[in-house]
Amino acid sequence: MSTTPVFDPERPYQRSPSVALREESFGALVYHFGTRKLSFLKTRLLVDVVVGLESHDDVLSAMSAAGVPDAESPAYLRALAGLASAGTIEPRETP
Repeated sequence: MSTTPVFDPERPYQRSPSVALREESFGALVYHFGTRKLSFLKTRLLVDVVVGLESHDDVLSAMSAAGVPDAESPAYLRALAGLASAGTIEPRETP
């Protein structure tokens, strides 16, 4: 039985407190202090979505606010699910 939570784009998320982003012209470098892994966000739009997660009630709203085109939504949802699986983003509890 898996203990990894299922990514749900209708829930609120946030960047993990264990993650640092360094924005670059191509997107951003992502460093996870817990796992010591370095990864990349390959587009500025994906960076905008990740940074904006904390300001929105759910992932879909953050994507819309960042301007993700409807045709690209499935690809962004897959990317965000991968970021959730890697611990880069995590569910955020709402008050």
